[in-house]
Amino acid sequence: MTESRFGAPEQSPGFLLWRVTLSWQRQMRAALAPHDLTHVQFVLLASLWWLQEHGSGPPTQAQLAEQAGTDLMMTSQVVRKLAGRGLVARARDPADSRAWRLALTQPGSRALAGALADVEAADQAYFAVLGEDGDAFRRGLAALSAAPR
Repeated sequence: MTESRFGAPEQSPGFLLWRVTLSWQRQMRAALAPHDLTHVQFVLLASLWWLQEHGSGPPTQAQLAEQAGTDLMMTSQVVRKLAGRGLVARARDPADSRAWRLALTQPGSRALAGALADVEAADQAYFAVLGEDGDAFRRGLAALSAAPR
């Protein structure tokens, strides 16, 4: 017979995280739909913007994947699609012919600006239910994100 240490699914942090993740992803898809961006595309554009603003020179595709926490192969595929739409520029790294250097284009910056405003508004609305517990929730997420796996 199968048993669980939890008396109900709602007592399992993993189950709750699963449910919240699905619900939050629906909100993100709705916020990004008017911008014709998937959530992964948005995360890569936002991460690329962040790296450009806070780094030293155009980041590599590998640096983008590291910043976003995405798989290198998937990052490469999505970046190619974004480049095909004119949102990202790719250039071979002169110091390493295997690496790509990336930059947001003007259309990419405009697309990101609108999407970022809508995503941040959707986040604010979604997490408003936490009230004063919002900071503690963010600290908990940061601890989980930083924990070695």
